[in-house]
Amino acid sequence: MPLNDERPTSTSSGEDQGSDVESSSERCDSMTLASDLDCSRESFSSDCSSKHCTPSSSPPKTLTLDEVMDAGRDLFNLSLSHEIVVNQSFRMELNTIPQDSLGKMVRDNLHKAFWDILEAELNDDPPEYGQAIKLLEEIRAILLSFLNPGANRMRTQIMEVLDMDLIRQQADNDAVDIQGLASYIITTMGKMCAPVRDEEIKKLRESTLNIVALFREIFRVLDLMKADIVNITIEQLRPVLQRHSVEYERATFQRILDKTPSALDHTTSWIKSSLEELQSATIPKEQADGDGKRQQVVPGPFQVINVAFLRILTGDFFKGPLPETLATDETRLLEIHWQLQQCQAVNEVLLIVYSTIGGPIQGLPSLSDRLKRMISVLLDGMHRPDFNIQESLEGISAQICCELNKSLTERNYPALTPALQATLTGQICSITQKDNPIRTLVEDRVQLYFMALLSDPKSQLKLEQVPAGLTAIKPELTLLGAKFVSLVNYNKSVYGPFYADIIRKLLFSNNPPAASFPQDTAQDSVTHN
Repeated sequence: MPLNDERPTSTSSGEDQGSDVESSSERCDSMTLASDLDCSRESFSSDCSSKHCTPSSSPPKTLTLDEVMDAGRDLFNLSLSHEIVVNQSFRMELNTIPQDSLGKMVRDNLHKAFWDILEAELNDDPPEYGQAIKLLEEIRAILLSFLNPGANRMRTQIMEVLDMDLIRQQADNDAVDIQGLASYIITTMGKMCAPVRDEEIKKLRESTLNIVALFREIFRVLDLMKADIVNITIEQLRPVLQRHSVEYERATFQRILDKTPSALDHTTSWIKSSLEELQSATIPKEQADGDGKRQQVVPGPFQVINVAFLRILTGDFFKGPLPETLATDETRLLEIHWQLQQCQAVNEVLLIVYSTIGGPIQGLPSLSDRLKRMISVLLDGMHRPDFNIQESLEGISAQICCELNKSLTERNYPALTPALQATLTGQICSITQKDNPIRTLVEDRVQLYFMALLSDPKSQLKLEQVPAGLTAIKPELTLLGAKFVSLVNYNKSVYGPFYADIIRKLLFSNNPPAASFPQDTAQDSVTHN
C-alpha cells in the first residue's frame, strides 16, 4: 500500500533516536497550509466553494498525463487521510496476494529465481558475490530508511560496516565475511525494531539455516518492521489529522476539482435527483403569500441534502454511480446499507410471526430473542449475489414453526395447524415482493427514523426514539443510526460548500437568491469504527 514513497520515522531505541512526534506534526501542518484560504468557507452556504461545482461551469478540457497523475496522487492522499481519521483501527498490513492467483504465482517464481541464483553464486568455487552485493545494498537502504534525521551515529556505523565499495573490493579477493555481515544486520535490526518483533529477532540470532535461507528470513522480518513503523507514524499523525481533517480534505478535493472539472458530475446528478423528488412531492407546489400572490415552494438546502443521503442508505445502492464526495466512505456506507437491509428483513419476519400467532407467544422475551438470533443467522450474507433469499425464507419458516410448536406445547397450548403453518410460511416468503404491506410499513418507518436523525442537530438524543414496530431491532438500529449520522455530518462539514454551490445553481440558475442559505452547524467528529 502506498506511503512507501515516504520515509517513515523510526521509534527505535538508542541515544541517537529522537521522537518524531514534532516532525510528524510539522509535516501534517504543512499539508494544511494550502487550505488556509479555504478555511473561511465553513458555512454550508458559502458562495466561494468552487468555480467548477457543475459540469457546465467549465468548458471541456483535455488533461495531460501529468495532470492525471497529480489528480490521482491527490485522490490517494485524500482517501488515506480520511481513512486514518474515521477508522480508529486502520493499520497498514503487508500486501497479501490471494492464493492460487496468477499474481502470486509470478511473484513466487521471481523470488525463487532470485534466491536460486544467489545460492548458486555463493556455492561457486570461488564464490560469486554479484547478487549478494545487490542484496546488501537493498538491506542497507532499508535500515537507513528506519532512522530519524538526527541518528547520525548509527547512520555512520551502518555506512561503515555496509560500505559497498569496500565489500566489492573484498568480493574481488574472495574475502567477504557474509556470515559476519548477516550477524551485524540482525543486531542492528534488534536495535530498531518494535518490542513486538523481539521474538522474530531472537529466532534470527539463533537460526541454524544456511546463509541464503537466513537472508530470506531477514527480508521477511524487515517487511514486518516497515509495516510497524508506518503504523506507528499513523498513530502519531492521527490526532493532528483529526484537528485539521476538514480543511485538509476540502482543500485536497478542491485541487482535484481544479484539475478535473468533471469531478462533481455524479454528485450533481445525485443532488438533482433529490431536488426533483422533493419538488414533485411538494403539495401544494405553490402557495399564496400575504399579498395574495402565488409563490413557488422551494425545498430547503438541508432538506435536499438529507433526502439525498437517505436515498443512499435506504435506496438501491447499486442503482447508479456513487457521488464523488462519498467515494472515501463507499465501503462503510455499503456495510451500513447491507446491515440495515438484513435488520429490516428480520423485523418483517418477526412482525408477521407475532401478528399471525398473536396472544399465545406474546410477552416471552426469551422466545423473541431465540427467533431473532435464528432469523439473523439464516439471513446472514443476504446481500451476496449467490444468496437464495426465497430458499432461505422457506428454511426460516420451517425453523420458526418448529420453535413455536415447541414453545406452545411446553405451555399447554395446541401446536400450529398445518393450515396455519402454510399461511405463516406464505406470508414470510412474500416479503420479497416490493408491494408487501409489512415490508412497506417497515421501510417507511425506518426512513422516518433516519430522516429524524439527519434533520435534528442533536441527533444523539433521538437515537433511542425508535418508531413503533421497530423495537425488535432497536439495538441494531441505534448503532447503525449513530454510524450513519456521524459519517453524514462529517461529510457535510467537508463538502458542504460544494453541495451549497450545486443546490444554488440548480435552484436559482435563472433567479439568484436574495440571501444565503442558513449555516449548517452539524460538525460531529468522526471517531467510529
